[in-house]
Amino acid sequence: MGIRKLKPTTPGQRHKIIGTFEEITASVPEKSLVVGFKRSGGRNNQGKMTVRYIGGGHKKKYRLIDFKRTKDGIPATVKTIEYDPNRSARIALLYYADGAKTYILAPNGLEVGQTVISGNEAAPEVGNCLPLSIIPLGTVIHNIELRPGQGAKMVRSAGTFAQVVSREGNYAIIRMPSGETRKILATCKATIGSVGNSDHALEKSGKAGRSRWLGRRPHNRGVVMNPVDHPMGGGEGRASGGHPRSRKGLYAKGLKTRAPKKHSSKYIIERRNK
Repeated sequence: MGIRKLKPTTPGQRHKIIGTFEEITASVPEKSLVVGFKRSGGRNNQGKMTVRYIGGGHKKKYRLIDFKRTKDGIPATVKTIEYDPNRSARIALLYYADGAKTYILAPNGLEVGQTVISGNEAAPEVGNCLPLSIIPLGTVIHNIELRPGQGAKMVRSAGTFAQVVSREGNYAIIRMPSGETRKILATCKATIGSVGNSDHALEKSGKAGRSRWLGRRPHNRGVVMNPVDHPMGGGEGRASGGHPRSRKGLYAKGLKTRAPKKHSSKYIIERRNK
């Protein structure tokens, strides 16, 4: 892993900082694990635009990722490390001893030829998937389930990791990447290590066109609109716009958006750092 800064041969190259892709070992995905991926362009079933600033973008195919890791006790060999256009992390292709093939998120330190395994008997080593009840305290983890058997829902983007802090009865106490500390059932699974491609946060696109390739259209601010279009619009010259709020009038800052009676609130021990 690493990043490279390009020479300013064109205006688009001047500020461009991209990954080196040195860890990637295959350019074509496994055909059996790829499905078609249709974009909505922000339109609903009537063709009406319901989400703004979405459209265009390069054609993509979706790679089926195994977030459940249910093949317990069967060793798998890492065949390739690949690029995935649908996420910031890299993915690893596993060949299981029984002939099955799956993709997983590639953690830092996972290399081609390495063996990984999941289940209660697995050692707490990079790439192995274990229940939280047997992961040693202080271990760095990712790909964490919220409910047993549901599949990993948290800590999946490039460079992120959580940590097992302690245990209380049936629950493990996890420190999340945001700084939040919360309880998760100890029977839920997590994968050892941090998510790979940690230099993703240092990348800079360098030009507006790269956003278009990703399917993001130009986003205009509320303060440059007219009062008929946005609560922050209008005024002579460059008016400030008043209290930051959405197009529908909801406050953008300071307003609590979490449901007050949300079921999972009781599992949060300490809220994230502000």
